[in-house]
Amino acid sequence: MMLKNFAAAAGAFAAVTLGATAAYAQATTIPGEQVGLAVGAPLPEGIYAIDTFIYRRNDTRFSTETAINVPVLVWSTGYKFLGANIQPLLAQPTVFGFPNNPAGVPNRDFTVNVGTLVGSIFAWDLGNGFGVSYLAAVHLNDLDAGRGLPQFSSNTYRQGFAASYTADGWNLTANLTHNFYDSPGRFEGAVGRAIGPLYLADALLLDLTATKKFGKFEIGAVAYGVTDLPLGGRDFARASAQGYTRAGRFAVGGLIGYDFGPFTAQLMVARDVAVRTRGTESTDGFIRLIAPLYTAPKAAAVEPVALMRKY
Repeated sequence: MMLKNFAAAAGAFAAVTLGATAAYAQATTIPGEQVGLAVGAPLPEGIYAIDTFIYRRNDTRFSTETAINVPVLVWSTGYKFLGANIQPLLAQPTVFGFPNNPAGVPNRDFTVNVGTLVGSIFAWDLGNGFGVSYLAAVHLNDLDAGRGLPQFSSNTYRQGFAASYTADGWNLTANLTHNFYDSPGRFEGAVGRAIGPLYLADALLLDLTATKKFGKFEIGAVAYGVTDLPLGGRDFARASAQGYTRAGRFAVGGLIGYDFGPFTAQLMVARDVAVRTRGTESTDGFIRLIAPLYTAPKAAAVEPVALMRKY
């Protein structure tokens, strides 16, 4: 029972993680990072740990396979701002790359730190199972990100708009995420000066979830997509000279989950059904664990007191 409400409303994970490699849209948020979570619903008061591991295999020959691990802490404070539950969060995503180069070219695996994500979700309970939320957050790429991806030449500013229906064991959620940057971005030091300014496209991401709980089991469908927003003509020409091309993808898949009591686990697999560049389709596998570290005790029920009247 401790996770019954949380499993449906674990949308605090909405604020997290890293997205595409240079081959895809220049989003820091990873496509699909929020599927399976009721992003729009407020969390019960408490502190929660959420960890998501994502592995992506690309169809392109000699491509690089990627994995992302995202540990997140979320504090559902119980305090209100304009009627919204305030839910600060902190995350430190990490990306792993596994090249598949042709014969004669050495493969060198790599690790890249994503800038620490700090921010908050503001979630409104509208009643009757409906909720909406707004996310305001930033990846501090200028402070502590690795230097392996162009989008880390600027902090990533992130906002999200979500709506969820969570009554009767359902999770019907739509979430729109906007990544935007200080473009052109720049890296510090001699290498950064040699590279020069990097022209970054903003990005939009859409995550969709439709699942149903049957006892401790959860099953359903997920879908997600990402696309770059157009750069201005001059900036697009400059970005193209640096190897940038507009990109995007849309994937569809399934989810199965189980409530173990102390934690909830979710498994998801999704496959691209549309891509901007033909032949770049990929398959994603997700493993997610959700655990409450602390939940506020419920108020004790007040026993009715018999009222005696004397006439």
